[in-house]
Amino acid sequence: MSKNYNLSLRNFLHNLGPGPIITAAFIGPGTVMVCTQAGYQFGFSLIWGLLLSIIATIILQETAGRIGLATGKDLAQLIRNQKNNTLLKIFQIVLVLLAIVLGNIAYESGNITGSQLGLQVFWDSPSLSIGTWQIQSGNFLIGALAFFLLVMGNYQVLEKFLVSLVILMSLAFLVTAVLVRPAWGEVFEGFVPSLDLDQTTTLVALIGTTVVPYNLFLYAALVKNKWKSPTEIHWMRRDIILSVILGGLVSMAILIVGTVNQSVEINSAQDIAMGLDQVFGSSGKYLMGFGLLAAGLTSSITSPLAAGLVICGIMGWNQDTSSVPMRIAIGLVVGMGLFFASFGIKPSQLIALAQLANGILLPLISGWLIWLANQKSWMKAYKNPLWINILSLSILLITFGLGLKSISAVLNLGIF
Repeated sequence: MSKNYNLSLRNFLHNLGPGPIITAAFIGPGTVMVCTQAGYQFGFSLIWGLLLSIIATIILQETAGRIGLATGKDLAQLIRNQKNNTLLKIFQIVLVLLAIVLGNIAYESGNITGSQLGLQVFWDSPSLSIGTWQIQSGNFLIGALAFFLLVMGNYQVLEKFLVSLVILMSLAFLVTAVLVRPAWGEVFEGFVPSLDLDQTTTLVALIGTTVVPYNLFLYAALVKNKWKSPTEIHWMRRDIILSVILGGLVSMAILIVGTVNQSVEINSAQDIAMGLDQVFGSSGKYLMGFGLLAAGLTSSITSPLAAGLVICGIMGWNQDTSSVPMRIAIGLVVGMGLFFASFGIKPSQLIALAQLANGILLPLISGWLIWLANQKSWMKAYKNPLWINILSLSILLITFGLGLKSISAVLNLGIF
């Protein structure tokens, strides 16, 4: 029995795919902030929103992964290979580049800054003065480490590093949640859907930090390199389901910890860590600090990786991390993000443009995934069954709402 178990575990670990990288991608500083604020403001009442986002993410990511294995191409390559409507193809390419490439450049700044704020819990990194500019040395170190890991040209080492960091990050947040000793009866009550009008914006933000367009492109690109045949879809399915559930549990743990935060208000990552110092001493502060450091670092790696894969996929260039096009694309994203972060510049216009493009892209790419997964000529035996279509259409409505919220926020339409 023990031998069979060891063989089974070894087989599972051997077939563990890029799913944890998706966990690393959506558990970033933004997720930590949103989940903490949700717990701080509304207690456990919005945990059901995280459960909903987990289900939606599993369905969409599994569909993207299945398409990648069934067709042997990622989503960016499939967009490039369209031949029916040139204008539609150009529109999709421009939209994807705006949403994912420009978006990831803008968000990379937040990833690096968030990671540096976690680092400050352990080490007060000095600022360097250049004229009137103040450069945060911690930001520079985080950005340089992310760039080195991405361009060293060994994807297997990068994947192992990210998986290890995701495990440690998850333990940090989960252990902190256990230290809180929440009233578990109240926690489970939070899984029952209920919504007050003043909670709507936070609910949309919770779902929006998990259902992320660039992760769909990232996973479809990575699975076709891990598994070479559609017959291995069952391994892909286990990989993404377990990884997204882990990410969802971590998000819930962060929300639970947020319910006991003693800060007067929460506007920054330091507010999160220092508010816990008052609850159970330095141990909680250090656990959350490490979790934030890991969340920012993993996201600062996955964000440029996804952007590079999208750029090279759409342009038909080599997507290997050691190739010149990938290194240039990755260097562009990390370099711009590092520039904004190190000099304390918030690229507001870039973020607004990316949010607008993402608001349009999310429902469009979700609808396109559903349509593509139903094309027997492409998917053959792996096309969507009826029950997946029913769930997918429900999720399409959710993504439409998220997209509408993003567009509304940029254009000040006052929706939600």
